[in-house]
Amino acid sequence: MAIEQQPAPSEYARRLERWRIQRQTLEQTELGWSLTRVALFVGAIALSWQAFSVRSVHGGWLLVPLVLFLLAMTAHDRVIRRRRQAQRAETYYRKGIARLEGHWAEQGDDGARFRDDSHPYASDLDLFGGGSLFQRLNQARSEIGKRRLVDWLRDSETVATIQRRQEAVRELAAAHDIRESLAIVGEDVEGPVDLVGLERWLADRSPPRRGLAWAAAILALSNVLTLAYWWSPLIDGVQPLEKFWEMSPAFLLSAFASLLVAVVHLRRTRQILGGVGQPAMLLELFTALLTRIEEQTFTAPRLRELQSRLAVAKGTGSASRAIRHLRLLVEVEESRSNMILSGLGGLTLLGTQLALGMERWRCRHGGDVLGWLDTLAEFEATASLATYRFERPDDTFPELREDGPHYEAQELGHPLIDPSVCVRNDLMLGSEHRLYLVSGSNMSGKSTWLRSAGINAVLALCGAPVCARRMTISPLRVGASMRTIDSLQAGLSHFYAEIKRLRFLVDLTAGDQPVLFLLDEILHGTNSHDRRIGADALVRGLVEKGAIGLVTTHDLALAQIATALAPRARNVHFADRLEDDRVVFDYRLRDGVVDHSNALALMRAIGLEV
Repeated sequence: MAIEQQPAPSEYARRLERWRIQRQTLEQTELGWSLTRVALFVGAIALSWQAFSVRSVHGGWLLVPLVLFLLAMTAHDRVIRRRRQAQRAETYYRKGIARLEGHWAEQGDDGARFRDDSHPYASDLDLFGGGSLFQRLNQARSEIGKRRLVDWLRDSETVATIQRRQEAVRELAAAHDIRESLAIVGEDVEGPVDLVGLERWLADRSPPRRGLAWAAAILALSNVLTLAYWWSPLIDGVQPLEKFWEMSPAFLLSAFASLLVAVVHLRRTRQILGGVGQPAMLLELFTALLTRIEEQTFTAPRLRELQSRLAVAKGTGSASRAIRHLRLLVEVEESRSNMILSGLGGLTLLGTQLALGMERWRCRHGGDVLGWLDTLAEFEATASLATYRFERPDDTFPELREDGPHYEAQELGHPLIDPSVCVRNDLMLGSEHRLYLVSGSNMSGKSTWLRSAGINAVLALCGAPVCARRMTISPLRVGASMRTIDSLQAGLSHFYAEIKRLRFLVDLTAGDQPVLFLLDEILHGTNSHDRRIGADALVRGLVEKGAIGLVTTHDLALAQIATALAPRARNVHFADRLEDDRVVFDYRLRDGVVDHSNALALMRAIGLEV
């Protein structure tokens, strides 16, 4: 069903109510099972008293409450898992409604740990941290999914890759049930993922010796059969010692051979069993998510390609099934501490058998595991963009073109500003205009306009919809100098930190992709004379190197740069007006150079006598 037929507010409200009712029902069911377990426990105690004190009933009847208690416990655990899932769904839709109401900056992971001041634009465009683009987009539950979204926001892709990602985002935006499943199934998968440790564990593998595997299997069978042969008369109530002495040589020989095999492989067994717990637990966290992906039917080529990565060769079926097999081996190994299993484990070489099984698993699937996690990360990142698309149906997917540099947008706005108050303007950078020199008074919207251009370019080049009525863009390398920070520890003045940043942006032009540069109040840390000369040389050099971009200034003398570079450069400005001693802004972009300043008016507006 098309997303236009399902407005996000009503869809979220409907699903929230459904999950709320389901959660309340499950809470009542959970309480019922709790009382049932208590009743069965009390009944078992009463029956035990009747069987062993009063001796009015046979002790075998104790199996009845025991079996019923185990069944009740299983059903109770299932209800608890479903109730937790319903709670996660409620939280998911409450957060969705909060985002639609403009309260997204008050919730969720803000990605502050991904900040990198050395990145060409991440800090300048508010990609990470409180109120950031990442905080608005992210719906990934796992750390690997979040990091994939971070990678997409930090780097641009080829036109073909972006177009395939757009198709995937469109499909998932309309597939609400799939996105809901990815958001709520399984247990919580928050927290860091030790991919380095997992990769090290996967690499430390060697094919188990076939002879050792056969010997362990044969000896385990031999031990069980000889023990069963001796035990069989005990079942009939006969205890002929001669039966034991008859089979003891064979049993002792088999047991000695088993001990020899276990000792020979003991070091490797301990190494394998000791190192499997954490990787298996890590992989188990993702099983429910992988299962949901495996079960779906997709049409977008990229989604089908990703899904195909989860199909495991050699007859094991799927990634999720393979992980469950490993987890089963680990659970059996963890149960060996039980006294009964410990005795049986010695006879069956259980530790050796489990180690060999885990080693076979690692040899069979070790090369696939990181690919499974990579697939999951891409699905979660795609689902994040798809959710954003569903919640902003008026945004558009940009058209991509190979030839560039090109960046043309109609009614371009900032995606993090409430749509009800966001003012939009047009932008045309490419063959005709390579530079917009944006003048204007303080607080008139110059910096926000630069960030609007930059953040929409980031969205476009990662496959997401943009805040515009229409956009056409070519692959660009974004570079910004908007939040230059001086450093007391490093001994850097603001001006020196800024020119280092500018040199970094100039170096970007040596790459394969054209650069989109965004320079806010260029060289404002030095005197007017040096500023005019330096800014003119820098901007002219960037344009000559094939870059396109925007430069803001409130120094009207710098407007001569655009005049000198005409027709490749264009002077535009934001204006303001004074109404009832108040400075009023309309944030509309106009041609030409601003003809006045509002600095004195703003100072007077806050009570300074100037």
